[in-house]
Amino acid sequence: MPKTNTYTLSFIALIFILIICFFVNIGLGSVSIPIQAVFKSFIGTLDHESWPYIIQDYRLPKAITAILVGSGLGISGLLMQTLFRNPLAGPFVLGISSGASLGVALVILGSGIFGGMFASLLISKWSVVIAASLGSFLVLLAVLVVSSRVRDTMAILIIGLMFGSITAAIVSVLSYFSSAEQLQQYIFWGFGSLGNLSWNELFIFLIVYCFGMLLSILSIKGLNTLLLGENYAKSLGLNIKKSRFVIILATSLLAGTITAFAGPIAFIGLAIPHITRQVFNTSNHKILLPAVFLFGAIIMLICDSIAQLPTSDYTLPINAITSLIGAPVVIWLLVRKRKMIF
Repeated sequence: MPKTNTYTLSFIALIFILIICFFVNIGLGSVSIPIQAVFKSFIGTLDHESWPYIIQDYRLPKAITAILVGSGLGISGLLMQTLFRNPLAGPFVLGISSGASLGVALVILGSGIFGGMFASLLISKWSVVIAASLGSFLVLLAVLVVSSRVRDTMAILIIGLMFGSITAAIVSVLSYFSSAEQLQQYIFWGFGSLGNLSWNELFIFLIVYCFGMLLSILSIKGLNTLLLGENYAKSLGLNIKKSRFVIILATSLLAGTITAFAGPIAFIGLAIPHITRQVFNTSNHKILLPAVFLFGAIIMLICDSIAQLPTSDYTLPINAITSLIGAPVVIWLLVRKRKMIF
């Protein structure tokens, strides 16, 4: 069978699995809702009094958030692994997550030290989102300034890691002077959450997400060319600085926005590109990008469904579930020592 037909069938299968996972995810939770009732809620009205409210105001936004988070982190990881030609590069290697964490730490933990303005910020529902966004943006700005002056791509990777170390040190100092209640609030944010977004927040999230996705799509040609090496890419007429700038900006928008709205979600961005390469066995980003989108969305929906502990009143931290799934995948890849497709 020709490869084109194989890819088409694979994509159809993934889309079908995504739809099934989407409806199953909406049906699971402390209140179990049959899949038939979930279907009915989209095409008509339900006789049950509370189910429409549960589906429309809580579970549907959460399922959409899971799709955005999983696909966004997966594509961010793919962009970083291709740019740095490093199989262990993830969406947060540029310090974006650390910048967001610092912004949130200044609001939550800094209120006990600085008081006044920081304490009043906690009253606002948007305070954590705004703080995380500003922290990510400042680190992004610093990385973009550095990338415009540094020619070596690996130097940018090291600088991103150094930004992460600096922000982690500041967060440690803030944690030392904070109360137990503030530390608990910050730790809960670090667990990550998909179910805290209203429709208005989800709409703003979606706008920035779409812009990041558009930049990722525009980067496909540059990503394929970079696989040949920077010197060869230059000989083909690729503007390395411009392509690198667009790739970094796309990753930062996706990873930064996801961290701001859902918290730091581990391992999805690192593991999903590897899983996709193993299944599709290609280095062509025209195939990899949509495939990573689908795999990321599916895995995130599955992780969220597991975290719901069906028919239970408890919800596990989504970060713990993604780590439990992602870490064994990375270990398996390293143990196999199979040649990565770059």
